[in-house]
Amino acid sequence: MSSNDNKPPFLVFAAPDIQEPEIAEVEACLRSGWLGTGPRVARFEADFAAYKNVGANLVAGVNSCTAAMHVSMVAANLEPGSEVITTPLTFCATVNSILHADLVPVLADVDASSQNIDPDAIEAAITPRTRAILPVHFAGRPCDMDRIMAIARKHDLMVIEDCAHAIETEYRGRKAGTFGDFGCFSFYVTKNVVTGEGGMIVGRDASLIARARMLALHGMSKDAWHRFSDKGYKHYQVVECGFKYNMMDLQAAIGLHQLARVENNWLRRRELWEMYEQALADLPIGLPAIAEADTRHAHHLYTVMVDPALCGVDRDSFLDRMNAQGVGTGVHYQSVAEHPYYRERLGWDPDRWPNARKIGQQTVSLPISSKLSDSDLERVTKAAAHSLAG
Repeated sequence: MSSNDNKPPFLVFAAPDIQEPEIAEVEACLRSGWLGTGPRVARFEADFAAYKNVGANLVAGVNSCTAAMHVSMVAANLEPGSEVITTPLTFCATVNSILHADLVPVLADVDASSQNIDPDAIEAAITPRTRAILPVHFAGRPCDMDRIMAIARKHDLMVIEDCAHAIETEYRGRKAGTFGDFGCFSFYVTKNVVTGEGGMIVGRDASLIARARMLALHGMSKDAWHRFSDKGYKHYQVVECGFKYNMMDLQAAIGLHQLARVENNWLRRRELWEMYEQALADLPIGLPAIAEADTRHAHHLYTVMVDPALCGVDRDSFLDRMNAQGVGTGVHYQSVAEHPYYRERLGWDPDRWPNARKIGQQTVSLPISSKLSDSDLERVTKAAAHSLAG
């Protein structure tokens, strides 16, 4: 027997925690004959509205958080060419959704400790063309929403919250995604509630959510569930040029049970977070800042900083060493201004946002899925120590 036969399986970063109720619900959905947008999407929307303490008419299920952000900006009627301020420490989807809405992304640097967008930087970035702020609750840590909403009121700006990491996040007793005009959520396979692909819009104005829902299905006045139900065929009217962004019942079938376990899974990730804090305390790496008072961190990502001057190894070498030991890691994120497309199209120089650039060059995300066992976490921490030792 070779030595490779004794190796434990590769530890996949952010493996989804899928259990029997989801599997049974998907099977029931398949047997029902209704796979597209239908009764399970409606149930999932209602359950999500209840979780967020908002009315059922203030949510709309879509097929991704990217779609949620895009359609929210279109529904908001922001005039083409308007500027939207967002963070440089985010996934490309945040900036892409702004561009797809025919708007102009403007970056404001992050706070070096929280890694969230800095309200002072937002203020400095405002021009006469600014119409909205798109904050990202990075890693599940809430942005300073008191400051951001005060800025928005002062300058008459819309706020679209990117809550891809922040389903469970709270700020001063209020749930993320309920501060701004829109809150946009992700159910991608690595997220805390998984549907494979999927997203949700939460809003404050029922008429804007109704428009977003309509835009998300071609701009049609009625969705397929209502057109083909047992109440008889209903004609639809195309009232706007919309998109194909609707969520399917197959996705919602998974999400219904994922959402039902969201609090238990959060408790498990909090436990893993605390275990990391203890196990990594003596290593020469930067650990996440503690959660601010009167907030709830979603513990979506556990990010450490690998500073070559302190660690004796650069970030990418650390990633390679972890992978060689069978441990998957992530990078959240390389500063968005580093990517060639945005540098060429928008003329961005990453050095204009030094905090985001430094974080992007040093950050590593360690596994923190609720599926992670204690022994898995021990593998991760031992691999981290070995990777730093060279």
